[in-house]
Formats: sequence, structure tokens, C-alpha cells
Amino acid sequence: MPFESGPVVVRRLDDEWWAVVEPLVYHGARDRFVVPAGFPTDFATVPRVVVWLVPRFGRYTAAAILHDWLCTVGIASGAVTAREADGLFRRVMRESGVPVVRRWLMWCAVRWGAFGDPVRGAGWWRSAPGVLAISLLAAPVVLPPALVITVALAVYGAVEAAVGLVTGSRPEDVTSFRT
Repeated sequence: MPFESGPVVVRRLDDEWWAVVEPLVYHGARDRFVVPAGFPTDFATVPRVVVWLVPRFGRYTAAAILHDWLCTVGIASGAVTAREADGLFRRVMRESGVPVVRRWLMWCAVRWGAFGDPVRGAGWWRSAPGVLAISLLAAPVVLPPALVITVALAVYGAVEAAVGLVTGSRPEDVTSFRT
């Protein structure tokens, strides 16, 4: 295992965010990073329409938490560039035993997430050929179910809103269509 620390221990902050309870220590061949206790994470940031393919947590949870830290503190401190953070994410997933297709899809997703981002976008074009190739290969598998799920979530959101109007529920009590 690439992590010196034991199992990931977190506490819930709200519906989407968790905080690391004990430091998460990664030690690779050349790198050592410590995600401190108290660091907030949402685990893998996965759009709702594709959680059927990549759940928000799994064998890659520690790598996702490290990636969250690298993309905030690591980049801000100059410890890594955005491109390096995403590459480390893929490498740590490999070291954690994440299957090859899943880790490359997740790497592709985080590189897409960096596109156009003023902080994480630097160096994006150097990754573009790989990102585009993986996207084209994955599209026939990912897009059809994602489109069906998007429509279903929109219908569900409309039903929730209609029921909320009829029953007088407050907007925060109504499930929203969020990714």
C-alpha cells in the first residue's frame, strides 16, 4: 500500500463533505505528502449521472482524498502543478490496485475538470491528446446511460418540485437535480 497511515478515517461535515480525522500519509518512491486531520473532502468528485460507473468512494478513496489536497494545498504551496497532481492521482490509484480502465477514466475526468479552470488548467493542452483519445473510446459506453440518467433525474426533480408545491414543502426539503 502506498499509504503509511491505516484505513481512512473521516467524520461527516454535511450531506456532501467529510473531514479527515487522522492524517493521511502517502509515501511514494519519490514523494511524500501528508493530508492533515481536519482536511475537508468529498471523496471522488463524480457527477451524479456517472456514479453508476464510478462511485464516489471505493479502492481509490485515499487517492481521491490525496488528490483533493494536492489540487488545493499542493498547488497553492507550489508542491505540485495541476498536471502533476492529476498524474499523481493516476499513479496512486495504480499503486492502490485500482483496475487500469477505471483509473484512466478517472484521470481523464480530472483532466477534463481542469480544463478552463484558472488554477488547474495550466498544462492542460499537453494532456489533451490522451484525454481526447480516452474520451472518444469511452463515449459509446458512458454517454448512452448518462443521457438516460440525466433525463430520469430531470423528471424526478420536476416531480419533487411539483410535490413540494402541492404539499407546501420548503425548497431545501425538495431533492434538487445536482451533479
